[in-house]
Order: sequence, then C-alpha cells, then structure tokens
Amino acid sequence: MSKITSIPDIEVGHATHDKENTGCTVILCGKGAVAGVDIRGSAPGTRETELLRPGFMIRQIHGIVLTGSSAFGLRTADGVMQYLSEQGIGYDARGIPVPIVPAAVIFDLRDGRNPDFPTREMGYQACQNAAVDFEEGLVGAGRGATVGKILGIERCMKGGVGSCAIEIKGGIKVGALAVVNALGDVIDPANGQIVAGARDPGGRGFIDTVKYLMENPFPKKSPVGNTTLAVVATNAVFTKEEINKIAQMAQNGISRTIRPVHTMHDGDIVFALSSGDLKADVNVVGEMAAQMVSQAILRAVRISNEL
Repeated sequence: MSKITSIPDIEVGHATHDKENTGCTVILCGKGAVAGVDIRGSAPGTRETELLRPGFMIRQIHGIVLTGSSAFGLRTADGVMQYLSEQGIGYDARGIPVPIVPAAVIFDLRDGRNPDFPTREMGYQACQNAAVDFEEGLVGAGRGATVGKILGIERCMKGGVGSCAIEIKGGIKVGALAVVNALGDVIDPANGQIVAGARDPGGRGFIDTVKYLMENPFPKKSPVGNTTLAVVATNAVFTKEEINKIAQMAQNGISRTIRPVHTMHDGDIVFALSSGDLKADVNVVGEMAAQMVSQAILRAVRISNEL
C-alpha cells in the first residue's frame, strides 16, 4: 500500500513515548510546500494555522506536527523548528532561516497521565526518525488515540495513524495521513457498516453512536479524548487559494468515514500540501484527497485493532 511519502519531498517520522500513551508525528517537506488548512471541529488546538489562509504573507511551510497531549503537545513544534533550523531550512528572514511549522493536537489525556509529554525533545526525535518508510497504527500522535467514546473510555476502540496514496492519469499523486481520535464511530463508506466505535455493553457489537444520540440525552459529562487530524499532499502545483480549497474538499473524507463528526467535542483539522510542479485540476485532486483521507482513517483503525 502506497503512503503519503510517495509524494516527492515528503517524509514522516514518529516519536512514541515508551511509558505514556502519547507521542507526536511530523510530516517534513524540507524544500517547502504551498499549504492550506481547513478546521471543522469546534475544539481545535493549533499553532501557525492562520498563516496558511489566503491573504497572509507566508506561502510555503517546511513541516507539520501532529501531536498528543492536547495544547501541552504544541511544544513539540519547537523541537521540529530546532531540527530544521540546524539544517538551514526555513523562511529567509534577513539571512536567518525561520522554519514554518504548523501544528495541531489531539486530546489523549487520561486520569493520572503526565501532561509533560510529549516534549520538545520528542519533536526533534521525530524529525530524526523521518523517512519515506514509516510505521502505522498505535505510534506517534496515534499512540493514545481512540474512537467511539459516547459511553466513555471503557467502551471505545483504538484509533491510531494510517496512510495511503494513489496515482491517477498524468502521473498525479495524492496521498493522505490521518490520526484518528474521534468521538464518533468509524464507518466504511463502501457499505455503511461500522468498522470501529462504541461497543455495546451487552456484547452485541456496536451501539451506533448516532442512533444512541437520537434516543438518549447527550452525556452530561462530555466524552473526552477526541479530534481527527489529517494531512493530504500532492505532486501537483497549486496556488495558496487552490490548496486551501483542496483542504476543504479533503475534509469530506472525514465526514464520509466518521459519524457523528465535527462535533463540539472534536477539533477536526485537515492540512493540504502542494509539493510538485505537475498541472492538475483542483476539483479532481480535491476529490481524490477526500477519498485518500477516508482510506487512511480506515487503515488506522484496522491496523490498530488488528481487524
């Protein structure tokens, strides 16, 4: 199975804590990539995302950090910046390379877990581990990720990291990486069946979170531990406005595969990267990005739960 790293100049690295269920994942694009972002969830934790919107000066970024530990985890981006600056990579600010590294978090904190992890040093380590070939499943930012939490953490399933890519006519490549940590259930769009989600207390499979919410009041104690993050990349060349549109379209991949999605308790975000020079139609690439996000989500939960 091809991964997001089939796109030229894209490498992925993880740093996974050896004791705590958390970590971080970096997507490096050292030569620079035009980037966009789309934020749909109502509880995001981010850094540098405003720079990616049309109308802002910065055009290219040099890496993306996906991290656990909620807002505490944003410090991992400091380690990524340090690593890239040591390589002389960054925006040229009067001779000083300033790496542009947007970041986003999932909420994987649990009672008794040390919020001091992941650290700046783990961000640096993830860069050192970055390569074309990388692990999927319960690693990096996906280490403590779970899905289907409407009945609490006791009835959820594992989330994790997944990635896939496709090549279409003309040599255009589109890839995606997802960190799956949703409140809702993961659905296979091909048949509408629940793949992973909130399990029935009676041992009869899944409760179907949407059906449950239609028949029961929303829990007074909000379900914690949510947010799905995705990064899509292509070897086609796009403007900042176009790559933001692709990020918007790619977000549909989350909507097709997670139900319910973009809730008040999720911080769902999709980043999009243009790292190439081939000409392509934004509508086609946007739809392929959505499909790859769906497939990356499915791979994450299937690998993590050994389905």
